[in-house]
Amino acid sequence: MKLVYPFADKPEAGRILEIADGVHWLRMPLPMALDHINLYLLEDDDGWWIVDTGMKIGPTKELWEQHFAGAMFKRKPVKAVLCTHMHPDHVGVAGWLCQRLRVPLHMTAAEYFTARAYVKMTADDLSWTSEAYFVGAGLGADYFQRLKERFRGFGFVSELLPGAYRRLHDGDGLTIGGRRWRVLVGRGHSPEHACLYCGEHNILISGDQVIPRITSNVSVGPQEPEGDPLRDWLASHRHFLGQLPADALVLPAHNEPFYGLHIRLRALIAHHERHLQTLLDACREPRTAAELLPVLFKRKLEERQVDLAIGECIAHLNHLRQLGGIRRETADGVHRYKV
Repeated sequence: MKLVYPFADKPEAGRILEIADGVHWLRMPLPMALDHINLYLLEDDDGWWIVDTGMKIGPTKELWEQHFAGAMFKRKPVKAVLCTHMHPDHVGVAGWLCQRLRVPLHMTAAEYFTARAYVKMTADDLSWTSEAYFVGAGLGADYFQRLKERFRGFGFVSELLPGAYRRLHDGDGLTIGGRRWRVLVGRGHSPEHACLYCGEHNILISGDQVIPRITSNVSVGPQEPEGDPLRDWLASHRHFLGQLPADALVLPAHNEPFYGLHIRLRALIAHHERHLQTLLDACREPRTAAELLPVLFKRKLEERQVDLAIGECIAHLNHLRQLGGIRRETADGVHRYKV
């Protein structure tokens, strides 16, 4: 079975399309290969909820001002901003929006505080622990020094979040426009990613937790080098399979809205299970994470792409270690993995 994309049209920059009664879709451009983020507007009795915001660089603020000058926002004001998670394309101008409009920010606690910490990071925060991470991965101290020189951090693409927020919990219910939107938390791509499901509409706003044509990055980084986010990612998808109907309309952060939620969840689980088996097969001889990159990524990676790719590779290796499938040996600070 295949995914079904019900909307032939998609909103170009500056346009808003209605998905369902009280649910609207717009896009903001991104300065990368993934050239857009989908944002959503939910209509309440007394105003609009903005779900995710776009990055602070590029024309994002100008496009928001263009929207605010239009008929929708003249009829009703914005009453709240809700961010699914802490990545800059989702929270990049949340601080500016909340200050400009004097409205509250809604997020889960882990996403809010992680975003605030990351926005303040500079190259000086990349200390000996970060160097040990890249040396351990087999990339070497020279790679780490080049990373420090090009590091710009989240603050380059994201405003500092407001000093106060309203906390979302898994299972919370938000009544918007007389309809209940249930908060479902997923983990792995980020610490405490909030999705929203409306049973009356049978619509899931999935953020980066479920995307149709691409797989979200699931990485281990220098901040938590022994983490196992892939365990959380797989568990979240299995949980969603049990909590959500197969025929829900999914509104993702990237690509287009689609039907086929359970098909996609199972495909994402299978994708990572294939990666795990591929790494098991490759680790019959001791390998570093850097040596294993060509096993997972068949295309040649530019150095900037290696930053994320190495984190994804280590996430799979850490999960295999937790399962007991491989062991890690360390010599001169470099980790090698073997079945």
